[in-house]
Amino acid sequence: MKVDKHLFRALAQFWNPAYSCFTFGKVDLVPTIEEYMALLQYSKFQVDRAYSRAVNVPTFLKKLMHITGMSEQWVAAQIKQKGDSKCIPWKSLKDLILAHLDTKKRVDVFPLSIYDLVVFPKVLGHVDEAVMDLLDRLDKRVTPVPAILAETFRSLNACRKAGEGRFIGCAQLLLA
Repeated sequence: MKVDKHLFRALAQFWNPAYSCFTFGKVDLVPTIEEYMALLQYSKFQVDRAYSRAVNVPTFLKKLMHITGMSEQWVAAQIKQKGDSKCIPWKSLKDLILAHLDTKKRVDVFPLSIYDLVVFPKVLGHVDEAVMDLLDRLDKRVTPVPAILAETFRSLNACRKAGEGRFIGCAQLLLA
């Protein structure tokens, strides 16, 4: 394939290194939903079933009890309020992953930790309750890509409007 050097030079002037994307005026050229699906390797999911917040969802406590297999007392003792979110310390989940007798529960807890710490890091060192709903929807084979894309856009937009702030999202997806 032959590269058009003039087109390449023309595009280079629109590259925005601060956002790792092309910027045309106030419009950013960022990955599409299909590109996010490829980056996240969610091609096996039902493309026509977008993630949406479920109605009548169990409480954070009940979801944690289900996913960890631990008692209500243990889970209640681990839950912390951080700002407007309920969270569980990453250390509690790490200790559980290392010591739980049920191997399936260990495997169930691990992605919860990774999704929260890498894709949606909101409270440093803690796993946020919003990620529980996301994992529940993943079990139903619903693609989370539109939700991840929307959250990425929301966070970047908030940082850009304020002229400062911390991006809350998966920076690796922006650099991929």
